[in-house]
Amino acid sequence: MADKLRILIVEDEMLVAMNIEDMLVESGHEIAAIASRLDAGLQLAREEAIDFAMLDVNLAGDLSFPIADILESRGIPYIFATGYGRKGVRDEYGSVPVLQKPFRARDLQEAIRDLTAQ
Repeated sequence: MADKLRILIVEDEMLVAMNIEDMLVESGHEIAAIASRLDAGLQLAREEAIDFAMLDVNLAGDLSFPIADILESRGIPYIFATGYGRKGVRDEYGSVPVLQKPFRARDLQEAIRDLTAQ
C-alpha cells in the first residue's frame, strides 16, 4: 500500500463520492476534501494541501479538465473516473489513468500505487 495520502475527491454524485471515500479510508488514506461542482473543485485544487486527486470527468454537465490542469501545474498526481472509460477523456490527458465506473477498491488502490510510486 502507498503511504497515507491526503486525497481530494471531485465527484458530483454524493453516493458515489461516499463510496469512494469509504474505499480510500479503508485503504488507509485521508480525505482532504470532497467537491461536487467545478467551482469548488477548482478552488480546492488551487488551495488545498493534497497528495493525490480523483476526478469525475463530468460534474453535472461541466468537465473537470480545468481542475486537472491546476493539479498538473502543482505536480499533484490524479486519476479520472468516468462511466465512459478512456473514451470520456480528451486526448491531451492520454497519459492520465482512467478508472471506468463502476470500479472496485482494488482497481483504485492499484491506480494510486502506480501513480504515487513514480
